[in-house]
Amino acid sequence: MLISTPIKSSTRPSFRRIVRSISTLPSNPHIYVFPTSNSNSHVLSLLPTNPPSQKLSIGTTTAIPPTPSSLTENHHFLSILQDVLRLHAPSDPQVQGQAAAFASTSGSALGSGGMFFPQQPKRRGGSSGKAGDGAGGASSQGGAGGGGRGGWVHVSDLRAPPDYGRIAWPEDIFGSLEVDGRGEFVEGSDGTRGNWQGSGTYRVVTREGILGLSDFLRGKLVERLLEEERKESR
Repeated sequence: MLISTPIKSSTRPSFRRIVRSISTLPSNPHIYVFPTSNSNSHVLSLLPTNPPSQKLSIGTTTAIPPTPSSLTENHHFLSILQDVLRLHAPSDPQVQGQAAAFASTSGSALGSGGMFFPQQPKRRGGSSGKAGDGAGGASSQGGAGGGGRGGWVHVSDLRAPPDYGRIAWPEDIFGSLEVDGRGEFVEGSDGTRGNWQGSGTYRVVTREGILGLSDFLRGKLVERLLEEERKESR
């Protein structure tokens, strides 16, 4: 069942107003649903503009609510999402909290799969043990504190927050940010903070739900999409 949001608009010089409804997903009221000419397909978008821009949409789905098999992801949208995260994730209060926790020396050590991953020195005759889950540059070993060494903090979807000391599933991880031993974001080669590394494993829809961002990051993403929309209309 879709949730309808009334939109008032004026279509004539007179003061008569026509009330239109734009549907949103019940599980995520920030995502708008638009029917296509194909009655079995819908466009999903973070923008309320009707008709929606296919280029800026999250994707199309043949089922509501969308499922992993019903959604066709829009790769252009995903590239915009990654760029927004690269630029703004280090300024997200939630991510900053993770970085601060990384720098803390309190808490018991966490084994493989921990949320924070200090960089490990290479062992003689072996590798340093990179994670095999596609989660950016994270090491597969580490503890709750940085221990004076740098490491990586994962930025993940909020639809299925992991327990403390654990990382999200690879399909929920957007990417990773590099921090030093003080929990401060390392400057990347492009001049941005955090040296962002996309995971390459993120899925817009999983069995746990659809795209879930913090208020801060969603706001930055919508601002970017509106900017791109204005470029299209020129």
